[in-house]
This record gives sequence, structure tokens and C-alpha cells, in this order.
Amino acid sequence: MAPPATPVQQAAPAPHPPAADHATAPQPQPFAPQPAPGPGSAQGPQPQPPTSQPPTPQPAAEAPRTLQYRFDGPEDAPVLVIGPSLGTTWHMWDRQVPELAQHWRVFRYDLPGHGGAPAHAAPSVAELADRLIATLDGLGVQRFGYAGCSIGGAVGADLALRHPHRVASLALVASSPRFGTADEFRQRGVIVRANGLEPMARTAPERWFTPGFAAAQPAIVEWAVQMVRTTDPGCYIAACEALAAFDIRDHLGRIGVPTLVLVGAEDQVTGPAEARTLVAGIPDARLALVPGASHLAPVEQPAAVCDLLLTHFSTAWQDAPTVAPAAPLVPGPATPATPFAPLAEIAAAPDAPEAVGPEREGRHERGVKVRREVLGDAHVDAVNASADPFTEDFQELVTRYEWGEAWSRDGLDRRTRSCVTLTALVASGHLEGLAAHTRAALRNGLTPAEIKEVLLQTAVYCGIPAAGAAFAIAQSVIQEETTPPA
Repeated sequence: MAPPATPVQQAAPAPHPPAADHATAPQPQPFAPQPAPGPGSAQGPQPQPPTSQPPTPQPAAEAPRTLQYRFDGPEDAPVLVIGPSLGTTWHMWDRQVPELAQHWRVFRYDLPGHGGAPAHAAPSVAELADRLIATLDGLGVQRFGYAGCSIGGAVGADLALRHPHRVASLALVASSPRFGTADEFRQRGVIVRANGLEPMARTAPERWFTPGFAAAQPAIVEWAVQMVRTTDPGCYIAACEALAAFDIRDHLGRIGVPTLVLVGAEDQVTGPAEARTLVAGIPDARLALVPGASHLAPVEQPAAVCDLLLTHFSTAWQDAPTVAPAAPLVPGPATPATPFAPLAEIAAAPDAPEAVGPEREGRHERGVKVRREVLGDAHVDAVNASADPFTEDFQELVTRYEWGEAWSRDGLDRRTRSCVTLTALVASGHLEGLAAHTRAALRNGLTPAEIKEVLLQTAVYCGIPAAGAAFAIAQSVIQEETTPPA
């Protein structure tokens, strides 16, 4: 069992949620975070008046291998790990902790660069999961229940797939086996890189809450906006890249722990359709729809979410298995799901993609993946749609050799390859490809200022007229790609 948390240097303070204008739980309780119980406490945190000494969060001691965390609840209770959503902090779970901490030793963590946590960006969901495991290992926590919201849910699913012997029970809140499209999240990264986090903060309320809640609870909405504003931009972009690459649709059948899939009925980000896909694919899964809630259901409907988590983790806590840890994931068809008892009607499981073919096809598949990551799904889909029997072999050649070979080599990173590509297009006069590769450069991490420097360099070595035409094309693309949504 985990040892008591040892106070260490306090991280930068994160925004705390304000009190709601009206009670939404069976028993009124303050929205503000409660002090953690002292060592050896047998009871969960109780409402107390504000004090001048807030609970001390635990920053990552071995950054970037660990995560910032805090404990609530009795030391001798089973550990329940709770993960946050992108752009939030562990305080998004404050309304559930007092009740949960009466039954479990609740462990909350912050994503890198969120809530004052050290800004060591994590490039993938698997890396976040590895840092969480390293943090728990350092505390002596071997087996635990896990509940996570959105990207926090993705971390939980990854743990259940790669560390099944560690996870006793799982709750996926507002989560998905694949979050939208890669283009959507990489576009977010482009906007943040060019404009900072203000556009994401401004649009967070419409993504996170129902219109009625946002209108009735302006203080909570402002608190949510401030959480986004205080996030490190580089870590936010890295999390977007992690979600863009996350796709476990083929592996859902390998999640072998009891799973609750919980979603707000009005969630427009990862809604009921995505939840039903999870339930249809995970052998031992149940679906819970929360009325009157959008993406941040734990904030919008705290009592309902708390009741569902209490019921799930009280009745679906699996003893440690005797099997060895699962082998690394490899592509393959999804394992058929076994019957389950849903709390709401579910849709049929989606058809599994075709398996990867022989070696030549492997190079083609690698090329398709890199081409989509660099140029975007919309561009590649348009190219594929316009192909016909006369051009399809050429597109196959481009996919296998340009993207499956040159762009897939390890010698240069993608930022550098974009610089080289922009220069080569200007030098050769093939400006018809410049718009697509300007978009690719933005997605690969170049800022508008860096693209300007590349084109200024081409003016010297490729000629003023060529660079002038290139500036006109790039300017139009940059304005289009970096303008935040209205």
C-alpha cells in the first residue's frame, strides 16, 4: 500500500473551482478542494472552512519520469487513481473526492504542464501511462482502480492493455478508442503554436458544458477557462499530438478488466456514439449515460458521476490475476466481445480494419500513415478520391517511396524535412505543392516566423520572383490555418 505523501516543494498554484450557484448533489458540499486527511486518518475529507495553508501537491520528483500528484483518503485503503482531461487539473474531480475518499486511497495527478506541474511534454498516451506507472512504483502502489476523463481515460485504457496485472477495475469517462481525427488535434496544435492558449480557453466552455449550465454557472465556467490559460502551451500541443496518434479500436477486445464507460448524454466531443463503440468492443463493459451533462460530466453532474463510480468500483474490483503481463501490442483484428450488461442501449461494434499485408504492403501502410500525419486526412482523402486507373499506380509509388521511404527515415526530424521541402519547391518552381507543404510545416511544428525565415533564405539563393510568389501562397495558408475559430 502507498506510503503517506511527503511534503516537498510546492508547485505553482492551480485555479480552484468556485462554489456552484445551486446544489447539485444530494447533500450540499463546497466546490472548493478539501484538505487532504492527515497520515493515518480513517475517514475521507470533510468540509472545512478555508485555511491559510492549502494541501501540498507533490511535484514530479524525477521529472520527466514521474507526474505531479496528491493523495486523499485513508492510507490502508485500496488505491483509486483518477486522471484529468486535457486542459484541466486534478481539481476537476473535487466534488467526487470527499465521498470516494471514504472508501479508497484516492490518487490524483496532473498532466505535464497542467496545474503548475513541471512542463516536461509527453509525446504519446503511452508515455503518460509510463510516467504514471513510474510515479506509482516509487510510492509502492502495485494494484489500483483507475478512472479517467478524456485523455485521462485514454491513459487508463493504455494501462489496461499494457499493464493488465496492475489495473483492478476501470472507468472511462468521456473517452473514446479514437479521439476525432488526427487533423482536428494537429490543427489545435497549429492554432496554439501561433496564438497561444487563449483561443482554446475561449472555446472551452462550449466544448465542456451544456449551454444551460454555462449560462447558470458563470463562475465555474470562468474557473474552467482559467485552467486552460494556466496550462503550458508546449505541453498542451504535445497532448494534442498524443491524442491525434491514439487509436485502440483494434485492441478493445484485449481489455480484460471490468469497465464502466460513462458519458454525458449531450457530450459533443466524445459522445454516446464513441461510448457505445467502447462498450461493444470491451468484453466486460457497461454503459452509463448521464443526462444533462456534456464533456466535463464530473463537473456538470458531480453527484450522478460520483454515484456511478461508487457503484462500479464497489462491485467490479477484480482480484490480481495470476497471468503474466501482456505482450506489446501488435496490429491485428479485434478480439470478439463477450456479452455484457449495459445500462443503456448500445450500437453494434464497428467493423475491424483489414489486417496489414506482406512486406511490400507494410511499406505502403507506413507511407499512408506518415502521409496522413504530415499532410492531413483531408488532403490525402482528396487525392485518393481523385485517383483513377490511370493515376492510381503513381499515387501508390508516391505513397511507398516518398512517404514510406524518404519521409520515414530517422536521419532528419519532420521540422527539418519541412524546411528542406519548402526550399526545394521554391527552387524548382513547383509552387503548386507549396500550399500543402506549408500546412504540413505548421503541423510539423514550424511557426509562421520560422516559415518566413525559410522563404527569406530562398529569396537569396532561388531568386526574388520565386520567393515573392511563395510568400503570397504561404501567407494565405498561414492566415487560414492559424486564425482561431470564431
